[in-house]
Amino acid sequence: MSKQAGKGGAAAGKPKKPAKPGADEKREDVLQAVILADSFQDRFKPFTLQTPRCLLPLVNVPVIEYTLEFLASNGVQDVFIYCGAHSEDVEHYIHESSRWNPNSAISPFSSLEFIRVSDANSIGDFLRDLDKRSIISGDFILVHGDVVSNIQLDAALAKHRARREANRDACMTVVLRSVGEQPHRAAKARGITPVFVVDPTTGRCLQYDETHPLQSEHYLNLDPAVFSHGEFEIRTDLVDCGIDICTPEVLALWSESFDYELPRKNFLHGVLKDWELNGKMLYAEILDDGYAARASNLQMYDCISQDVLERWTLPFVPDSNLIHGQTYRRAKGGNYFEDHVVTERGSKVTQSAIGRGTTIKSGSVISGSAVGRRCKIGKNVRIENSYIWDDTVIGDGVSVVHSILAGSVVVGADCHIPEGSLISYHVHIDSGIQMPLKPPARISVLTDDRKLADADVSLVGKGGKGALYEVVADEEESDDEEGASRDPAVLQSSLIYSLEGLNVSTSSISTLDSEDEYDSDDDISVAGSLQTGDFGSTRDRLSSFASDDAHKPDGFHNDAVHGLVDALRADDSDDFDSAKLEFMGLRLANNASDSAMRRAIAVAFVRRTAELLAPEHGGLEPTKAAGEALTSKNGAVKFVKEVGVGGEGVPQQAEFALAVQKALLGVRNLEAAKAGALLAAVLQQLYSLDVLEEEGILAWWADKRAGESEHMNALKEKCRVLVEWLENADEEESSDDEEDEEEDDDEDESD
Repeated sequence: MSKQAGKGGAAAGKPKKPAKPGADEKREDVLQAVILADSFQDRFKPFTLQTPRCLLPLVNVPVIEYTLEFLASNGVQDVFIYCGAHSEDVEHYIHESSRWNPNSAISPFSSLEFIRVSDANSIGDFLRDLDKRSIISGDFILVHGDVVSNIQLDAALAKHRARREANRDACMTVVLRSVGEQPHRAAKARGITPVFVVDPTTGRCLQYDETHPLQSEHYLNLDPAVFSHGEFEIRTDLVDCGIDICTPEVLALWSESFDYELPRKNFLHGVLKDWELNGKMLYAEILDDGYAARASNLQMYDCISQDVLERWTLPFVPDSNLIHGQTYRRAKGGNYFEDHVVTERGSKVTQSAIGRGTTIKSGSVISGSAVGRRCKIGKNVRIENSYIWDDTVIGDGVSVVHSILAGSVVVGADCHIPEGSLISYHVHIDSGIQMPLKPPARISVLTDDRKLADADVSLVGKGGKGALYEVVADEEESDDEEGASRDPAVLQSSLIYSLEGLNVSTSSISTLDSEDEYDSDDDISVAGSLQTGDFGSTRDRLSSFASDDAHKPDGFHNDAVHGLVDALRADDSDDFDSAKLEFMGLRLANNASDSAMRRAIAVAFVRRTAELLAPEHGGLEPTKAAGEALTSKNGAVKFVKEVGVGGEGVPQQAEFALAVQKALLGVRNLEAAKAGALLAAVLQQLYSLDVLEEEGILAWWADKRAGESEHMNALKEKCRVLVEWLENADEEESSDDEEDEEEDDDEDESD
């Protein structure tokens, strides 16, 4: 394939000068990075008709800013940005930046260069072009331009280099993030599930596959070569961060196979499948700490935005003011305000970011949202879990629910924008318009070929501008109707995850080894008869594959937990009844099980309790933090007892105590000792408040699940004093009862 670089950019097509003797050794010490600024996908249309994905605002900051900050924080010196669509916009943005401009005195990079490939049609074309240029001198980090991460790669880089020194065939390390019990949304995203088969001892990646709810067969066919490695793990609980540490040999592998287009589905799968042929070894670095995710589709964009608002991405949060000129400051209610924001009396903002020059009139309520600069929000407007970009005008009485309104959108008075709506740049919606509920509307002023669309009066009103944007199927989609309904791309083409109207297989699915009550009953099975002795051992690492039923509890869990935590955080005198009503509505809508409800309630109250330990939230000691979380809202204790525990029976009480214990394992950055102290404090408070009886706590203590792992047992042991006190109190009470009976008998005899 012939590649010719287009003109423009700091290094578009300019050959490097011949290196001086010894220069190779010197360049080996320079950490380089390659940013793929174009994914050649249509998941963000119609927004990307006018703006490249990497420049779309994520909590009012262009996505590529997070990626560049991640690279800078990891000591990268040379950066190459591969541009595709809208390359001029990307280059202009970087050159206008006071921080990233290659000529800027404050740039953290030694060099930053743009590369265009005029006839590139895939990421594979980019990387084959990079191989021909010979500008990569040593190890380099390959990332997409939509990565949001605060992880440090020092340890992963050291391991990668050690493996490379020991064996030159070790050419790549894939950085992955373990989901674990992390409560942040990006860890629980749905759709296509990556499957990594890994040697747990060496970290070597043995096989890669993907699964999704629309596939006709829910089986994983293991390569027979995997069994020759003895012990291995099948991991479906990993977030693929889109961060790879590579040697130049990786680029040669791309050049050797022109069929490779996608880094995972083609390259990773193919190289691992043919490892005997190419002789190259790939490794997985699985991290348990830090935040890393890709805004690779609208659902991930939504998840990461909420995680940024909740500060999981520290230090890359709004009040860090990543862009020059931003003035965000953190305020009560989990809010972030820039200068010159006007909120009239009677308006309410919670867990949101509001940009400079925005006005919010009386009676309006904004929650869980990001609103850009110079927006005008009218009276009695309701905005929930939505993203409003710069210069948007929203009229009086409008409701916007879980939607995206791009820049310079105008919405007339008394309109309803329902869940999942995507309103692109410069769309005008006339007053009184009720957008269709299903399917969620995508409205654009441009057609797919970037021509001005004729206004659809039935959709935007007589005075409106814009028309329905039809989603064009990916090239992978099959020609037949059944194949089209099974294309996994449709799972990631909307803001709202839904399997409604899709051809979902109902074939039986099961795990190898998972007894967690919170796992779905519908998981994946491995083709063939596998016994533990066949491959050494299986680990308790298998999580649910993405079936319809599997995702209902997760969707309920995320929404329920965040709703309860927000209610507990709220700085008002409201009781807990409204939160209870919302919770029970979610339960009915998702048909959530009793165990799912118990888990969500335990996670929410534990998260709030742990939060109160932090200095910025009061720095309370464990007992007071537990008491504050449970009693600060009228009705909260009753809610936990009636809905969380779900009865006065000993088994229900033991199950709730177990749910609290498991929830504490998932609290981020909470030391084991503190987690154990917090568990004891929560159980003691629940006992004092008559939510749990001593029989329930003692039944939990005797349950083998409470000590089934080293981490669980460590938390359990911190409660030994409490349990012994309860046992002694029970014995003393029994002794007192016996004495009372003896006294009664003596009195009877005397009579």
